[in-house]
Amino acid sequence: MHRIPAVLLCLAISSATFAADDGRIVKTATYPQTKGIAVVAEGDLEPRSIGSYSLRLYAKNDPAFPYDDFIAGIVRPRDGSIESIRFADLDRDGMPEIVVVMRAAGSGGFLSADAFRFQASSLTLLTSVSGIEGDGDPLRALASKIDKR
Repeated sequence: MHRIPAVLLCLAISSATFAADDGRIVKTATYPQTKGIAVVAEGDLEPRSIGSYSLRLYAKNDPAFPYDDFIAGIVRPRDGSIESIRFADLDRDGMPEIVVVMRAAGSGGFLSADAFRFQASSLTLLTSVSGIEGDGDPLRALASKIDKR
């Protein structure tokens, strides 16, 4: 009986990747700014190589129910599959941005990334990059693009 809340707590604290029944990818990670949970998921019923994804934030009030307190969310197009969700202070304002990294299907395996700012209980797209070499650093590319503005 006490194992289920402990398992849910462990899943909420660590980054995790899940495959839904239809094969889409769902990733979770603890968001450092709020200590809440960030969830990124490929769109329902879409192909793995192209479509959309959602980014959602949840407050972490009750470890037994980590997804009960929705804060904010956004849906974006994607060209590729979700590779990771990361956090970095790209604009050096002291607050980490949420970064969703995608890898394109095909022989190049090029990366793209979207950076989001969480502020006043809402998510906004800060910037995005695409066409990064497969072994490149999407965080560096995003920070460079922000610096040029």
